[in-house]
Amino acid sequence: MPVGLINNMYEDRVIKNILITGVSGFVGFHLANKLLSQGHAIYGIDNLNGYYETELKLNRLNLLEAFPNFKFYNVDIKNNDLIDNIFKLNEINYVINLAAQAGVRYSIENPQAYMDSNMQGFLNILEACRNNPVEHLIYASSSSVYGGNKVAPFSTNHNVDHPVSLYAATKKSNELMAHTYSHLYGIPTTGLRFFTVYGPWGRPDMAYFSFTKDIIEGNPIKVFNHGKMERDFTYIDDIVEGIIKLIPKAPKANPEWDEVTDSTSESFAPYKIYNIGNNNPVSLMQFINTLEQKIGKEAVKVYMDMQPGDVHRTYADVTDLVRDIEFQPNTSIDEGLGKFVDWYKEYYNVEL
Repeated sequence: MPVGLINNMYEDRVIKNILITGVSGFVGFHLANKLLSQGHAIYGIDNLNGYYETELKLNRLNLLEAFPNFKFYNVDIKNNDLIDNIFKLNEINYVINLAAQAGVRYSIENPQAYMDSNMQGFLNILEACRNNPVEHLIYASSSSVYGGNKVAPFSTNHNVDHPVSLYAATKKSNELMAHTYSHLYGIPTTGLRFFTVYGPWGRPDMAYFSFTKDIIEGNPIKVFNHGKMERDFTYIDDIVEGIIKLIPKAPKANPEWDEVTDSTSESFAPYKIYNIGNNNPVSLMQFINTLEQKIGKEAVKVYMDMQPGDVHRTYADVTDLVRDIEFQPNTSIDEGLGKFVDWYKEYYNVEL
């Protein structure tokens, strides 16, 4: 049996049709897996690009295709006509847009990829929701929108007008585009600013994944800013639980909204922004030490200066999310990294 295969038993009857873009990606896969196991009809879109190993994406997809209530489209969200047809054919009720070109450092070298996917692609999703009205559009933003913000924890009321990477700029732009469509066309939209998501079936371009590979293989790891960094690491199961609870919680327009006294994460339009993070930043060195313990091997460390586009610290204020859906992340970095390392060793047949 493939690693991580979830028993194909339904907990609830199918009620709504849910479209997930980026479905073979890390978060998309876990979200679809959970919703499918609950019996929901899931329509998945992904272009299976080669930003990281395609085999990993295909293996995730194979697990999802074991469910009879899953339909997959190998489509790029840049293709407006195909996206619109998928909406028309399937009477989509809810959309979770997770398709995007990810990676802060990659955006410095390949800016066009971010404009194509994160800007044009997201516009196509908004247009499809406009032409084929949905009950709720949830989309991935990012903690990177906070840029060089030094006030912690990061609040959705903080100014996010100073991004330090093009990736961050595209995510801030998505929030503005969503607000415009919420206002003009009444589309309920919720943006989620993800904070360093990690766990089994994760992304090979993320530090926890590449560090694990290098430590196991005896290669040196690059420790940026000489280890003086903190991240609000958030385990994938906590992220998925939060998204699922938000699906039926479509924001409503508030004509009495006052920009002086009310939260800037809300609006006169049916629009909302949330942070979704662990609310507990961990130092880079603590993270590395925990990973070494779980692997059972010490890392060869190369200390380096801060990299362009990086930030010193991320720290999520999740007050709104706790209030609205009783969000309560409960996976410690020790438990989460332990689960990831166990998965990594099994998936890649590692023996130490």
